[in-house]
Amino acid sequence: ARGILEPLENHLRPECLGELAAASVGRSYESYWWNGHLWASPIDAVAPVSSWRPDLMARSGIALPETFEEVLELAKRGLVAVPATPVDSLMHFFMICCALGEEPFVSAGSVVSRETGVAALRKLRTLVDCCARECLDRNPIQTYREMVTGDRTLYCPFAYGYSNYSRPGFAPRVLRFGNLVTMGGARMLRSTLGGAGLAISRRCANLPLAAPYLEFVSSAIASAGCIWIAADNPGIERPGKMSGSISRRTVFLHLHSKRWTTPTCGHDMTGIFGFKMTQGRWCMNFSSRVEIARK
Repeated sequence: ARGILEPLENHLRPECLGELAAASVGRSYESYWWNGHLWASPIDAVAPVSSWRPDLMARSGIALPETFEEVLELAKRGLVAVPATPVDSLMHFFMICCALGEEPFVSAGSVVSRETGVAALRKLRTLVDCCARECLDRNPIQTYREMVTGDRTLYCPFAYGYSNYSRPGFAPRVLRFGNLVTMGGARMLRSTLGGAGLAISRRCANLPLAAPYLEFVSSAIASAGCIWIAADNPGIERPGKMSGSISRRTVFLHLHSKRWTTPTCGHDMTGIFGFKMTQGRWCMNFSSRVEIARK
């Protein structure tokens, strides 16, 4: 980032930095700190959550699953979809590894132990094998489109949430978002935090104007106003000060935000930049890792 982006702590007011630290969703704010500098502001935050068609659930009389085993039972009936592109599968893999008791990237030169990795891949493959073949080519948005345009898929156990699909009128049908299920115990699955940050280029010709603008876009007012209206996923959380419609429609983000985690990037690899470098190399070799589960 050095030489490309401006360190934001040098340009944002202390009270703005304090609000970002206190009100950003999950660990978004700290993920943009790297080598002692803040390189972006967490204006957008998202994490895999569950989703379902409330009309189909009510019509079928099926209760929402609470465990991974119950998800598999629904999937065997052809009622479940899950995005399983390589990068989505990678995020699911991280999540399942955590559920099996091992945080990714704790040891140098290793993502997780072979034992945990194989077990996680097998669990993921069991679920994907129960879903339609098309899931392997669908990202979260394509999965949601399938859910709102057809009447077969009732439930998705985990996919990065998009608030616009919870808004009446956006799609033919409305989706609801909620908690992840449990796996192997009472603790809910922990998914991988994502999102987008807003930065200032070192080539910026008007820093005195850019910094206040970034402060506004990063504020709770903008998060509850123009960002929400634009159908984005607000990254600044202040449930007590948000309107009822916002808090209801972003239940997957605001009510559950403190449960999401970013994968640990051990040693000197901290923050979102280090994480992306590490998981990028893993993603390139993901297909070969999948072969392990087939043997």
